[in-house]
Amino acid sequence: MGWKTLDDVALAGKTVLVRVDINVPMEAGRVTDATRIEKIVPTVEDIIARGGKAVLLAHFDRPKGKVVPEMSLRHVVPALQTALGRKVVFGEDCVGAPAQAAIAAAATGDVVLLENTRFHAGEEKNDPALAAGLAALGDIYVNDAFSAAHRAHASTAGIAGLLPAAAGRLMEAELRALEAALGSPARPVVAVVGGAKVSTKLDLLGNLVTKVDHLVIGGGMANTFLVAQGVEVGKSLAERDMADTAREIMAKAKAAGCTIHLPVDVVVAREFKADAANETVDVGACPADAMILDAGPATVARLVTVFEGAKTLIWNGPLGAFEIKPFDAATNAAAQAVARLTRAGALVSVAGGGDTVAALNAAGAAADFTFISTAGGAFLEWMEGKELPGVSALMA
Repeated sequence: MGWKTLDDVALAGKTVLVRVDINVPMEAGRVTDATRIEKIVPTVEDIIARGGKAVLLAHFDRPKGKVVPEMSLRHVVPALQTALGRKVVFGEDCVGAPAQAAIAAAATGDVVLLENTRFHAGEEKNDPALAAGLAALGDIYVNDAFSAAHRAHASTAGIAGLLPAAAGRLMEAELRALEAALGSPARPVVAVVGGAKVSTKLDLLGNLVTKVDHLVIGGGMANTFLVAQGVEVGKSLAERDMADTAREIMAKAKAAGCTIHLPVDVVVAREFKADAANETVDVGACPADAMILDAGPATVARLVTVFEGAKTLIWNGPLGAFEIKPFDAATNAAAQAVARLTRAGALVSVAGGGDTVAALNAAGAAADFTFISTAGGAFLEWMEGKELPGVSALMA
């Protein structure tokens, strides 16, 4: 794939600068969800086991180039020590004498965490001077933060051109999963794209119809496509001014040999609230005073048939208003079908995006997907076919 991994670099006796994403949720100075911290453990342990010294570079929140005490990575040290089972030496800055002192103070087996890279205005500007200051601290650069790979920052792109560079274990897993899903996938390939608005996913849809064999469109987006076909959707969320764009996407899909799947039956209600009175109707029979809140069982049955004929599936976005019951039914049933096929070895399934991860977890299906990306923006930009600076820098 054109990039090196930890297997391709000698680590013994080397100071290894590792860009990680530990931008974790906190409350009252305590980490409330350590998932991102736990995911970097394999990379750190590998470096230490092979005789390297792991020095972590990371951002936290959005200090916008200023020192904001509440956004100090010092608050993350206890959770990091718990996850690693090792002492973590904290550096008061990510460059200069404080960083050098922290690295020098770390004993064999210790891990060094340097202060928030975004305390420097040059980080988000990919300032060459800051990149050089970071690079001066170590011998090897490892990027293990795919979630920050869509940003051309000093700690993700600039530094990679100044030191021997490789992907960490988490980055490696992410890139291999994405390559398997859209780079050189086993066919047929199905993409499931849901969400509220077509306007926010134009690049995504335009790229996917040229890459996949089947495109499933759900959520409020599906309503816009239905409107574009002359279907009345009552009071449903729909971007009626995007009808021409939807028709253009459908035409592009047809020319590329991609089949678009829209709901054939829908669950409608007069109120947007949990357990609202609802009914399932044919897609063309939405009452004028009702709104579409989920795909119906006939739609799910058709989708399962499509999934059963596929070899690869990529998923971003729910099929309905999954946050409120019973309008999570279609998303749950479809996700569980994908999980079943993946468990059986019949399907490679990759999913990503905030709402997507939440929906698949709620469905009890996430654990059985081949790969779940927590990268958010980077995952979406990759699906849109955009170049990710943090990944490209590893190929230099």
